Amino acid sequence: MTPRKPRPTPPSSPSRAAGAPGGTVSQLDRRDGGTPPGKVLDFPTPRKSHRLRNILLAVTAVVLVLGGVVAYVVFSPALALRTVVVEGNVLVPTQEVDAALAPLLGTSLTRISPDQVRGLLADKAPIDDIRIAAEPPSTLVVTVQERVPVAVLQSGREFVLIDSEGRHLASVTQRDQVKLPLIDGGTNAVNSEVFSSITAVLAELPVEVLSRLNNASAASVDSIRLSLSGDQRIFWGSSERSAEKARVLEAMLAMPATDPPVREFDVSTPDRPVTR
Repeated sequence: MTPRKPRPTPPSSPSRAAGAPGGTVSQLDRRDGGTPPGKVLDFPTPRKSHRLRNILLAVTAVVLVLGGVVAYVVFSPALALRTVVVEGNVLVPTQEVDAALAPLLGTSLTRISPDQVRGLLADKAPIDDIRIAAEPPSTLVVTVQERVPVAVLQSGREFVLIDSEGRHLASVTQRDQVKLPLIDGGTNAVNSEVFSSITAVLAELPVEVLSRLNNASAASVDSIRLSLSGDQRIFWGSSERSAEKARVLEAMLAMPATDPPVREFDVSTPDRPVTR
């Protein structure tokens, strides 16, 4: 019998190696350039984040620049008030307005408001309202709106101009300095029952008619009388329908003179005016 030859031992498998668990070698360990375990990878910042950051920086810069410009405009001495120009005033002297507004000198034009100016002029009775306009670099124009005087009251040797509410607006020393009617009773007339009725009537008259009046009086609220230059009289009656009566009187005064001349215009009933 022929003896059997021993079988050759098969070569070790390439996937087995000493020192590896179970004799297995990781494919990743054999790959060139493999990343060692535990290393954190860095990712580039997204472009959107860059754009947002740049926008925020740009907006912040603009805000800072604008803030600086505003601060310069508001507080800059280059815009400090140095000159006040007063317009529209007749009863209040310009020097009085200038003196009252002196505390504003040196203040930036951008910080001066109409309310500030009104407050400084609040004690000037003739002033009803004001408007202001800045004219850089250093001028403020103040336009004064004055109350309208409608009559005169005698106070000793002076004559006081009053408006329809009885405010004392100004005074003159000569009666002929103002072409307004004199209300009987002196300065105490403002406390009488008929005073407001008389001034309400005078406030309705056009300037052309008002300037022709010499005197205004009333024994009662229903018997208001006015006198014109040339010894002509007007019987007004009450202050009701005064606007209509004023239009009728203006038309009657525009009529041609008659012979004999009219001595009295009665407009107490404006629908049926009468001349005598």
